[in-house]
Amino acid sequence: MKLKKNIATSENGFIFNPSTGDSFSSNPIAAEILALMKAGKDSLEIKQQILDTYDVDATQLERDWEDWVLQLKDANLLEQ
Repeated sequence: MKLKKNIATSENGFIFNPSTGDSFSSNPIAAEILALMKAGKDSLEIKQQILDTYDVDATQLERDWEDWVLQLKDANLLEQ
């Protein structure tokens, strides 16, 4: 799973897709995940970092992760 190269993100969670003109806002954890994705981290590395940093259950993280990926796909932000 990779974020499209042309997707612009900011530290405060603003996401812009120049191909479509769509913009989105996200919470701080989502912004952190986007930054890790742009840095080339894979999903396993990102999830482990979230588990190490935040007080979250691994099962809950997996459910939230699947929802997150679906939102990214629906917004056309991921490479195919």
